[in-house]
Amino acid sequence: MLDSNPSVEQAERSGSRDWLRRLGRLAAPFIGLFLVLGIFTAIEPGSFPTVRNGQTIAVQTVVVGIGALGMCFVIVCGGIDLSIGSVIALASVSGAMTLDAGYGPTSAMAVAGGTGIVCGLINGGMVTALRIPPFIVTLGMLGIARGLAKLLAGNQRIAPPPESLGWLEGFVDKTPELAWLQVAPAAWCLLATAIIAGFVLRRTAFGVQVVAIGSSEPTARLCGVPVARTKILVYVLCGLGAGLAGAVTLGRLGVGDPTTAVGLELQIIAAVVIGGASLSGGEGGILGTMIGAFMLSCLSAGCTLAGIDNSVQEIIIGGIIVAAVTIDGLRQRRNR
Repeated sequence: MLDSNPSVEQAERSGSRDWLRRLGRLAAPFIGLFLVLGIFTAIEPGSFPTVRNGQTIAVQTVVVGIGALGMCFVIVCGGIDLSIGSVIALASVSGAMTLDAGYGPTSAMAVAGGTGIVCGLINGGMVTALRIPPFIVTLGMLGIARGLAKLLAGNQRIAPPPESLGWLEGFVDKTPELAWLQVAPAAWCLLATAIIAGFVLRRTAFGVQVVAIGSSEPTARLCGVPVARTKILVYVLCGLGAGLAGAVTLGRLGVGDPTTAVGLELQIIAAVVIGGASLSGGEGGILGTMIGAFMLSCLSAGCTLAGIDNSVQEIIIGGIIVAAVTIDGLRQRRNR
């Protein structure tokens, strides 16, 4: 009887461990979501598990979710974008100015999206051309975009005529005119966009290049991956997400507010990290990111219903980020 090959057995055991790690990484966001849902259902059984609250949570998820889709590409590529909250505010102001000038909601959304793209292009260009760390570049853009939003708005809200919002207002209405939609059309658009983003990240050459750069940029260069172009594109995608989130914010608030979305970058990054992405790059997925965004919206809605102060919410979100990054760090060291 022939002895088994030790190398084959070792490879099988290694494959089993890798499969279990991937399963655990995929299951973690769902466990967190079910935990949050269970806690707030127990605390507020009469108001949290209701259709009305579900519609509210769906709308709240849209802004964080759109921003998190772009942020997922950036983080998987090994970068970070701290400016996304300020870019959302700038986009909402530019969109409101467009409406105030007499143009329609479609033009306002296009201008808001274009504003985000320009900011993303600047971020990506400086990271690649000047070799400045993304943390520094986007920290600078955080201040620039916020200051520019305040300057354009004259340090006050821009309130276009209510009728100028048109379909943009109904787009984010949590009780849509078409009752069969159940939730705001923006929530369904977020779902469709997430499906497309997931396909791009996992099933296209661009997505493979993003993961390769995040895993090892020197190796990606040796393999012929266009590193500079790919990095610029991921920051442009993140900027586009911020611009569209700004348009959605404009539709929700009815005004362009230069002080909106302060600290929102924390929630957006948290959604991606909670979803299983590694801040060191090379790991992450769209499904986990969307679960993370939905979990944070449930957390926010539950805290509001329970009368928990916003400062406590911020402490909880900060703690979640630290815990997620710590777990990721321990996993990385164990895999070396």
